[in-house]
Amino acid sequence: MADLSLSRRSLIRGIGMAGVGGALTAATGCGVPPAYVAADDRAGRDRSAKDRNVVFANWPLYIDVDDHDRQLRPTLAAFEKRSGISVDYTEEINDNDEFFGKISPALMNHQSTGRDLIVTSDWMCARFVRLGWVQKMDRARQPNVEKYLDPLLRRPGFDPGRLHTVPWQSGITGIAYNRKKLGREIRHTSELWQDDLRGKVTLLAGLDEAFALLMQGNGTDITRWNADDFHRMTDQVRRLVRDKHIRRFTGNDYIKDLSSGDVLACQAYSGDVIQLQADNPDIEFVVPQEGAELWAESLMIPNLAAHKRNAERLIDYYYQPEVAAALAAWVNYVCPVPAARDVLASSKDKETAALAEDPLIFPDDSMRERLVIARDITSQERVEFAKEWNSIVGL
Repeated sequence: MADLSLSRRSLIRGIGMAGVGGALTAATGCGVPPAYVAADDRAGRDRSAKDRNVVFANWPLYIDVDDHDRQLRPTLAAFEKRSGISVDYTEEINDNDEFFGKISPALMNHQSTGRDLIVTSDWMCARFVRLGWVQKMDRARQPNVEKYLDPLLRRPGFDPGRLHTVPWQSGITGIAYNRKKLGREIRHTSELWQDDLRGKVTLLAGLDEAFALLMQGNGTDITRWNADDFHRMTDQVRRLVRDKHIRRFTGNDYIKDLSSGDVLACQAYSGDVIQLQADNPDIEFVVPQEGAELWAESLMIPNLAAHKRNAERLIDYYYQPEVAAALAAWVNYVCPVPAARDVLASSKDKETAALAEDPLIFPDDSMRERLVIARDITSQERVEFAKEWNSIVGL
């Protein structure tokens, strides 16, 4: 599944808004973006009852496929058969900012995007929620979400109660390293800065992907970090770059560096490391003792969606433990439905059953205690912070 991670995350830049987005960020002096849509103006005429359809835009390779027919997506096919609702599924999201720019003209002009469901990273979801570009979901129609959504993912700062967003899959930004070649364990983020790793460490280039773990390494509570915490972190990273301790900043190409041995330790995504470990058992992934960021890529229903109720039904379908288990077995990211673990554990297939014990799919209690959802970067902060970060990274 390494190709899945590569295709979805390799272009994530984390540099804030570009094009249309840049204008929205800059024009927030009064605290209300000019393109903000009030709650009463978000709903369109719902055609769900008469038009049994839903248009679902997702990232490439982010859903289960049949081993013999790559065009068949078993969980979607089962939903269509069971519900009588057809799903127009597209893999059109390759980058958060790029997709934002693609649909923002419609949303800011109070027009339909032609999509009923979209999936973006939570830091991008925060932007949609702030702008009022997505609709509140009817949880009365989503009993499985209410019952089975992981408690750790229920209350992100940008969307209290998860009323506008529902995690599709989740993951952890932690540290991956080659224990055999390094010759020691890593248990704290500060251990990345020891002399034996000089020139052998990489960090993620995207601001939104990198900042939380680095702040946690400094003892910051990332649920309520402030500008001083941010500047303390960037001052530290700037020194490490100047001293040539950090080899470079990467997208998903850290996978190649770690596999080749050019890098011995790096900031990494949990989903990537599962596949790295399959090829090299010496690769380890650690959630530092100070903690790591738990993130999600979440489903949203954009304004004026034509099939809101059908979309809500599809979301709830994926929160049935049996369906969530089938999806988790294929994508190998942190499953947002902990109850799916028992489903996988009961499988007669040994490899499938073993997934239930993988802490990178179902974090154990010790790991869960150290996972936190970071406070997102606000639109007011983003221009300044992105400029500072990008000057260090070289973007």
